[in-house]
Parts: sequence; structure tokens; C-alpha cells
Amino acid sequence: MQQDIISLNEKIAGESVLVRNLIAGIGEVIVGQQAMIERLLIGLFTNGHILIEGVPGLAKTLTVSTLASAISAGFRRIQFTPDLLPADLVGTLIFNQKTGEFTPKKGPVFTNFILADEINRAPAKVQSALLECMQEHQVTIGGTTYPLEDPFMVLATQNPIEQEGTYPLPEAQIDRFMLKVLVSYPSKDEEYAIMERFTGKPPADVQPMLTIDQLLHMRQVVDTIYMDEKMKRYILDIVFATRNPSEYGLESLSGLIEFGVSPRASIYLTKASKAHAFLKGRGYVIPEDVKVIGPDVLRHRIILTYEAEAEEKTTDDIIKQIFEHVKVP
Repeated sequence: MQQDIISLNEKIAGESVLVRNLIAGIGEVIVGQQAMIERLLIGLFTNGHILIEGVPGLAKTLTVSTLASAISAGFRRIQFTPDLLPADLVGTLIFNQKTGEFTPKKGPVFTNFILADEINRAPAKVQSALLECMQEHQVTIGGTTYPLEDPFMVLATQNPIEQEGTYPLPEAQIDRFMLKVLVSYPSKDEEYAIMERFTGKPPADVQPMLTIDQLLHMRQVVDTIYMDEKMKRYILDIVFATRNPSEYGLESLSGLIEFGVSPRASIYLTKASKAHAFLKGRGYVIPEDVKVIGPDVLRHRIILTYEAEAEEKTTDDIIKQIFEHVKVP
């Protein structure tokens, strides 16, 4: 077993060269935001959708479009607005007067990567149409089902400040997002670099560095990352601590959590931990991988009580306590 892990580690180290080049290429345009870039790549290598939340001007849209430019794949940006219709997203039937028949006109979701900009501005019908795309990787137009491209990934952004003219995403849809990434302000040095880069000569466009075949191969490589039985049990302990905190010595959280995370959290945390190990050039998962990526997998799945809101507790506060108390293997 140890020899297998050593050989796997060497294989991963060789594969990660392409990943480092990809990150460097994105870094030619994007200043800082290393955590957001890493999490976008984790979603990319595990076939998971990502929700990015942050105030305007933090390069959320630019980062996603730059990543798409670095991959030889289809990319569409959809600006979600209150007047958007499901047909604007998935397509509709068009009547052909010459033939007297209805023919399907496919919408912008028929591509590899979708940037759903300000996703919470679209009404419920649009969210329902997108939910089928995200979960089933298919679209129904006029009673006929059409498969979407492979790979297919939704990268959604939302602004946490404005509430007027927005529609909170239903819990069922939020649960379909593998990660919820919170984007913070850049440091002073990073913002200086941003000023220098975007007030002079515009940065060169990123050239495609990753093909669809290479991406699918990397997904297979990530699946082979070794995870010990103890690490799997560690993930289960974290997940179950959100559902039954008192069983893990966290009685103080019992009145703060309305609902714990779903089984998708166990699946996504396992996949994301493997992908994080891959980004770090390792062929095996360590507790640090779970701790680093854990908040992004869990924060949008824990539903707090009114008591927690009254005490101004956030899901990140709860997650921090859980990781501090659950025994590390």
C-alpha cells in the first residue's frame, strides 16, 4: 500500500505541473484572490457547481471569464434579471411557417461553462429551469429532453448587499452547489497592483492552456487520490456534528442549528478534499485538506435557528467550533 501511495504521489506531482501553469496564466490577469481561483479549480476538477458571493468590484466575474478563456471549451455569460424567462435560459420552440412544424431553438445553457451573473435576481421559474440543468444535466423543451454538454458547470455570482429586486435561492438549489465561496477585499499591496495593472496598458488575454480531454483526464486522476479510512470517518464526524452536535460535546450548538447538512456534504467534502490535495501536488488526503475546504462545502448547507440570528452567529462561526471540537485522526 505504501509503495502504491509513493507511485501515486509521483504521478500527481507530474500532473500538477499543468495546474501550476494554469494558475500562473490566470494570475497574469487576476491579482490575488488565490483562494477563489483554487476553489474554482476544485469545482472544475470534481464536476461541481460553485456559488461565489462578494460585494461588487472584487473580480468575481472577471475571474470566472478568465478561467473559461484558459480552457478550450464553450462559455456563456448570462446576466440574471427579474424579467428573465426560462426560455431565455434553456430555449424554446419556434414555429417554422414553411414546414408548418415547431423546431427547437436551444438556449445559452447548451455549452460547457455557464456564468450565472447575479443569480439571485431571477424569479422562481428561472431557478427551477436552472435546477434541472444543474442536477440532471439535461433540458426539457416542449416535452422533449435534450442532454447538455459534457463537462457542464454552473459558476454563479451573487451580491450580499442589495436585497431589493432579488429572490433568495431555494434551499434545494443551494444544496446543488458544491462550494459557496466568500470573496473578501484585496490587501493594500494587492490593490496597488490592481491599480497599476488596470490603469495602464490592459493585460493580455489568457490563451487556452487546457483542453476538454485534459480536463476529463485530470478528473480521473483526482478520483484516484488516496483517502484513508480514518479520513473518511473524520468527514462523517464533521457532517454528523452539524446534525447532532450534543453527541460531539457541542451542546451549545444544539439550539443554534435548525437543520444540519445533507448527505451531499459528505460526498462533496470527500471530492473537494481530494481535489485540494491534487492542487497541492499530493497523492493522498490529510486533515488539513478537509479543514481548508470544509467551510466552503458546509456554510450554505447549515440552516440556523432564530436564536442563532438573534445572537448574530453565522454558519462560519458554527463550522469553526465544529472543526475545533471534532477529533482529528
